[in-house]
Amino acid sequence: MQPSRAITDSAGADLVISTPAGLYCPAGDFHIDPSQPVPRAIITHGHSDHARSGMGCYYAVPECLPILRWRLGEQDYRPKTYGEAFELGTTRVSLHPAGHVLGSAQVRIEHGGRVWVVSGDYKRQSDPTCAPFEPLRCDTFVTETTFALPVYRWPDTAEVAREICAWRDECAAQGDAAVLFCYALGKAQRVLAELAAHTEQPVLLHGAIAGGVEAYRAAGVPLLATQTLAEQARGVDYAGRLVLAPPAAAGSAWMRRFRRVQTGFASGWMQLRGNRRRRNVDRGFVVSDHADWPALLATIQQTGATRVIATHGNSEALVRLLCERGVNAGTFSTAYGGED
Repeated sequence: MQPSRAITDSAGADLVISTPAGLYCPAGDFHIDPSQPVPRAIITHGHSDHARSGMGCYYAVPECLPILRWRLGEQDYRPKTYGEAFELGTTRVSLHPAGHVLGSAQVRIEHGGRVWVVSGDYKRQSDPTCAPFEPLRCDTFVTETTFALPVYRWPDTAEVAREICAWRDECAAQGDAAVLFCYALGKAQRVLAELAAHTEQPVLLHGAIAGGVEAYRAAGVPLLATQTLAEQARGVDYAGRLVLAPPAAAGSAWMRRFRRVQTGFASGWMQLRGNRRRRNVDRGFVVSDHADWPALLATIQQTGATRVIATHGNSEALVRLLCERGVNAGTFSTAYGGED
């Protein structure tokens, strides 16, 4: 059976449709994570492919606001707590934890006896930096599919944190700095929170990561002590120090400050050795802020949804499997990326 693409809700007009500006709810007259300026935007989380400037107003949970202010500055923010129901148009909307990053949310939409849930990005692993994912019963579930292939199965993150500490110690024995590339929002903070259980040595931060770390601290999230590279004396030897930097720093002039260095990358993409080679890093650490293959399947089952719509990522494999199992499944085209 071939995967379906755009299947109409048998109960009537779809509550959410895909438009050039992004996902749109006609009955509520609002968009979810729009890619173009719109009057009303519900923001599932603060990553740049989901939270953009130029909206008339922004609905998000309070935990997301420090990140939105860091990324977008002051805007017309209209915070809604997790589980708080509010009316938009003729719909009843509420936001629920997605477990992706701090302040991430699923959007539950109720209208005419039907319930749709737009998950945004989500994960099911434990994460000390954000509220855990809340399974929601619904008729239609809109799911991400960033890692929707059977090969993606995440290891225990606490064990990965021990591996990072052991790598740092190996670098120290060889007189090298340990530069770990990771995304500035979500991944860096999760790594710092997980490392806190295994070390007390402060971690050094690239300036592009420091702002996100401060946003998390402002929200009360406990993290391992950090220092910025800008605070360090000129000519200091970084041997044995763990440094967090964004992927864009790899191969840049910024790296020249390290006399001797080993590099690593923390991402779900590191599950595949080919990705490690393409990144040209010495070590890969599998840490993802998205659901892996088993978690995607389990989550869809928990929702009880009779219709599933996949957005960004490896949607083909998941949609095909669901169709083979008799689920009404299709895809939405979106402008979301796969930051991880």
